[in-house]
Amino acid sequence: MNKFLKYFTFSCLTVLGLAACTDLEEDLIGDITRDITVDGIDVGGGGDAGGELTAAYAELRNAGTANHGSYYAIQELTSDEMLIGAKGGDWFDGGILIQLHQHTYTPTHDFVKNAWNGIYNAIGTVNDKLGGGTLSPEETAQARALRAHFYWRLLDLFGNVKIVTETDTDPPQTDRAALFNFVESELLAALGIAEVSANMDLSNSLLADGGSAYILNRYGALGILSKLYLNAEVYVGTPMYDKAEMAASYIIDSGVYVLCDAGCTVTNLGKRPKVDADPAELEGYAAVFAPNNEGNPEHIFSVMYDEVSGGGMNFSQMNLHYSSQFTWNFDAQPWNGYATVEEFYNSYSNGDKRRVNNFIVGPQLDFSGSALLDFAADDDNIQLNYTPAINELAPNSIREAGARPSKFSFKQFGRPDMDNDFPIVRLGEIYLTRAEAKARQSGNWGDAMSDLNILRARAGVSEYKGDGDLTADEFLAERGREMFQETSRRTDLIRFGQYGQAWWEKPASEAFRTIFPIPQEQIDAGTGLTQNPGY
Repeated sequence: MNKFLKYFTFSCLTVLGLAACTDLEEDLIGDITRDITVDGIDVGGGGDAGGELTAAYAELRNAGTANHGSYYAIQELTSDEMLIGAKGGDWFDGGILIQLHQHTYTPTHDFVKNAWNGIYNAIGTVNDKLGGGTLSPEETAQARALRAHFYWRLLDLFGNVKIVTETDTDPPQTDRAALFNFVESELLAALGIAEVSANMDLSNSLLADGGSAYILNRYGALGILSKLYLNAEVYVGTPMYDKAEMAASYIIDSGVYVLCDAGCTVTNLGKRPKVDADPAELEGYAAVFAPNNEGNPEHIFSVMYDEVSGGGMNFSQMNLHYSSQFTWNFDAQPWNGYATVEEFYNSYSNGDKRRVNNFIVGPQLDFSGSALLDFAADDDNIQLNYTPAINELAPNSIREAGARPSKFSFKQFGRPDMDNDFPIVRLGEIYLTRAEAKARQSGNWGDAMSDLNILRARAGVSEYKGDGDLTADEFLAERGREMFQETSRRTDLIRFGQYGQAWWEKPASEAFRTIFPIPQEQIDAGTGLTQNPGY
């Protein structure tokens, strides 16, 4: 392993007495198996992603896409979507969670370090494959596009890094513009084109024209490019909204993917047979994120999670109160951490299907439909009751306060590692990208209405009708309602100039906070890295 990568190690966090590590390759031990049979319950299963690049794609899980303490945490907890309240000594964790919420993170912050390490370890795995001489031309194109995605994460998070490749293992530190150009060039090369244009021809691309969402195809690569171009003005100071629109339109117009809407259903694996309020099936938006969402027609590029063979999605543990174990018969007690900022929860209208799917609120019931009790309740009601209102961030945040994120829904007899696949590129986001790109080019947010109304129709809420209905702030709110819990909110707030604003329990923050500090251990290791300004 080269000098630059040899310093990368993962650290473990102790949460509520449970070991929560960013190393996701540990063995899973438990009594619940796929063969369990309970009357009225279907425990389902996950998908599979094989081939020469299995280990490279697995790094999407290992790099913290959907677990605590790494990439997911720093994308979500620094935004106005989520927080982890300090409940006395519970979840204080030396103040590092408060630092994320209030934008006072430093170069020694463990989560920032873990995100850096996870991404570079992933890049190292891809580089090993690219340099091993065993990949076909098609697999090489996939690997380059996958590596470009990981470098896009570094571009978005840290800006000024080293571009380590299979042929250059210890390069000098580069600037954000050079990294942007590298990500763009790698994706274009995989697509077999010189640039994104309205009449581009992808027939020479070595990436597949469709196929499994676990494998990067040409539409997945275009989706990553659309994210790159949508944020180009932030990254390099040059707007590229026309290219973002063209990439998004190519995906939409191809017809290869469709929104999961009415009639697009999966069995509700979380249903309690004696609770009539639990639907037998999940339909539309809810099906996109369900435990059995493999093969969803909206997924373009997804991370394959599986409770046995592909661990690393821990939302049931991260989000739910300890007593919620008895609602879903989990084989481990949840940690009672992540909750939703009340103002964000309230941004949804009452009839929005996304609100129903994305959050758990109100008095809770156990598996049999009886009141779910919290015998250590710190309010006047012993029944567990998730309240949107949160009394304070610290030091004594009420244990059941906060709507709990449930977009990636839970299943009966679930293990700490969940089965739900995590979409990195999905068609719903592509509609949002095209809508915003159109509006930014014309300077008229009304030009985003047609694409937004497609998503709002699925959500069961009224359409935007006139130019006055839609402003930049309303567009950002609508994007947030659709993309909640998909690690996009921090990036979106930065693009809309709102990341530094004050929100609940967070004062206004400095402009330099829009990129994270390079971990201090990397500076101290003598790898030739210079710290980002302000830190």
